Amino acid sequence: MANPGQRGAGRIEKLASAVLLRLSGAVLLILTIRRRKLKAKIPDRLKISVPVRPRRWSFVPPFLGVRPHPGCITGGNLLSWREIIIAGETLEKPAEHTGRIARTAGTVGIAVMFSRVFGLVREQVFAYYFGAGFAYDAFVVAFRIPNLLRDLFAEGALSAAFVTVFSDYDTNRGREETWRLAGNVMVFFTILLTIITLLGMWQAENIVRLMVEAKYELTPGKVELTRQLTIIMFPFLVLVSQASVCMGILNTRGYFFVPAMSSTYFNVGSIAAGVSLAAVMPRFGMQPIVAMAIGTLVGGVMQLVAQFPALGRSGFVFRPNLSLADPGLRRVMRLMVPAVAGLAALQVNVFINNFFASSLQEGSLSWLSYAFRLFMFPVGVFGVAISIAAHPVMARQAAAGSMSGLKESYVSTLIVAFCLTIPATVGLIMLAEPLVRIIFEHGRFDHHSTLMTSSALVYYVMGLASYAGVKVTVPVFYNIDNTRVPVLGSMLAMLINVAVILLTIGSLQHRALALSISCAMAGNFLLLFAVLHRRLTGLPLRYLGMALVKVVAAALVMGGWLWGLVALLWTDGPRLGKMLEIPALLLAVGSGGIVYGIVLYALKLPELQLVVDGLGKKFNKWRKS
Repeated sequence: MANPGQRGAGRIEKLASAVLLRLSGAVLLILTIRRRKLKAKIPDRLKISVPVRPRRWSFVPPFLGVRPHPGCITGGNLLSWREIIIAGETLEKPAEHTGRIARTAGTVGIAVMFSRVFGLVREQVFAYYFGAGFAYDAFVVAFRIPNLLRDLFAEGALSAAFVTVFSDYDTNRGREETWRLAGNVMVFFTILLTIITLLGMWQAENIVRLMVEAKYELTPGKVELTRQLTIIMFPFLVLVSQASVCMGILNTRGYFFVPAMSSTYFNVGSIAAGVSLAAVMPRFGMQPIVAMAIGTLVGGVMQLVAQFPALGRSGFVFRPNLSLADPGLRRVMRLMVPAVAGLAALQVNVFINNFFASSLQEGSLSWLSYAFRLFMFPVGVFGVAISIAAHPVMARQAAAGSMSGLKESYVSTLIVAFCLTIPATVGLIMLAEPLVRIIFEHGRFDHHSTLMTSSALVYYVMGLASYAGVKVTVPVFYNIDNTRVPVLGSMLAMLINVAVILLTIGSLQHRALALSISCAMAGNFLLLFAVLHRRLTGLPLRYLGMALVKVVAAALVMGGWLWGLVALLWTDGPRLGKMLEIPALLLAVGSGGIVYGIVLYALKLPELQLVVDGLGKKFNKWRKS
C-alpha cells in the first residue's frame, strides 16, 4: 500500500498533468481563433519608404501578431525574414538617447538599491523573529494574494498602459486634457479596486484554500492565521495602485528618483510599524506576525504619500472626475485587458509553485521566498531601473512615429540590461551561500536554511538576464499598441513552468520551482524578441550579438576571479569569522566588479565607453569649475 506521501505526490502529478493539458488546449484554441486577416488601417504618420523587392505572397502568422509594423509595409508587399535581417543591420553605434537612459537608470538604480536594501532588512527581520516555518509560511501565502492582484492591476498592467497613454497625451495634447485623464484614471481604479478588495476580504478563506495543498491545511491553525493576515493586507492593493499612477505621472514628467524611492518608504514603514507592534500583539490574543501585516498597510500609505510633494513640483493638478466614455480611459483599459490576461498567466505560475511548494517539506515556501527576495535585488536595481528609464523615452518616440529611433533605443537599452545582469548572474552563483549566510543566518534561521535558500537562489538567477529582457521588451509592445504577443508569451511561460516542475521536482525538490521560473522567463523573452524583430522590420542582430559576446567574455573572466576567491576563503564552509566574512564578501563583490569593468572596457563595448566618456566630461567640467 502506498504511504500518504506517495499518494500526495500522485495527486499532485495527476493535477499538474490535467492543468498542463487544459492550458495546452486553451492556447491552441486561442491560436486558432487568432488566425484571421488583419484589417487595421495604416496611420499615415507611420508610413515610411522601405525598398523591397516585389512578392506575389507572403505568409506571416497573424495570430502571433508578427506582421511587420505598418512602417515596413510598402505597396502591399511584405518583407521576407532575410530582408528583415538585412534591413535591421543599420546600427553601428549606441542610440542617441542611450546616455540619457543610462544616467536616468543610474539614478533610478540608486533609489531602487535603497529600496532593495531595506527590503532585505525587512526579510532579515522576518528571518530573525520567525525563521522558516509556520508563521512565515502563512505570511508568504497571505501577502501573495494582494501582491498578485497588485501585479495584475497596479504596478504591472496599469502602470505600463497608463504611461503609454499619458505620454501620448503629454506629447500631443494640452495640459488640461492630460490632467483630466490622470484624475479620471485615479478615480476609476480607486472605485474598482476597492470593490475587489472588499470581495477578497469576504472570500479570504476560500482564496487561501485555493492556493495551498491539503498538507498545508492539515497543520492546525495555519489556514486560520493565513486568512487573518490576508484580510488585514488586502487594502494594500488600493494604496499601491494609486502609488503606481503617481509614479507613472512623475516618470513621464521627468521625475525618477522620488517615485523610485517610494518603495523604500514602504519597507521603512512596514519594518518600523511591524517591529513596534509585534511586542504588544500577544496582549490582544494575536500572534506577532499579525504586526507585520499591519506594518504592510502602514508602508503602503507611506509609499503613496511620499510622492505628493514631487507631484506638486511637477505641476500636477488633481481634477477628480469619472467618465467611462473618456477615450483616454478606454484606451488604458483596452491596453490593460490583454496585459492583465498575460500577467494572469504569469501569476498562475505563482499559484502552481505555491501549490507544489506547500506539498514539500515545511520551510520550502520560506526558502523560496528568501531566495526570491535576493533574486529581485539585481532585477530591481538593473532590470526594473532600466525599464523605468527607457519606457517614457520609447513611448514618446512611438507617439511621434519614430520607429527607427524606437528600434535603436530598444537595442541599446537591451545591451545595457545584459551588461549589468549577466555579470550579476555569475556573481550570485559564485557567492550565493556566503551572501545568504551573512544576510539571513541569525536567530531562528539556521545553517540548514542557509543551504536550502542559497541552492534555490542559484536556480533563480539563471533567469536573471531573461527576466530583465522581458522587463525591457514588454513596454515596447505597449508603445506600438500590440499587447497580444505579451499575452502569448506569458502563456508559453506558464506551459514551460509546469513542464519543468513535472520533470524535475522529484530530483530537485524546492529547487525545481526556482529552475522552472528561470526556464519560463527565458522562453518568454525569446518569443517576445523574435516577434519584435519581425514587427520592427529587423533588429541589428550583428551589433547585438557582438555586444553580447563581449559581455559574456568579461563575465567569464570575472567568474574565474571569483572562483579563486571562493576557493581561498569559503571552501569547505566559512573559514572566516562572522566579523571578517562581511568585508570578505564586499572585497569579492568590489574586486569582481572592477575586473569585469576593466575587461569590458578593454573589449570596447560602445555603450560602456559612451557612459564612461560622459562621466569623464562631467568630472572634467566639475574640476575646472
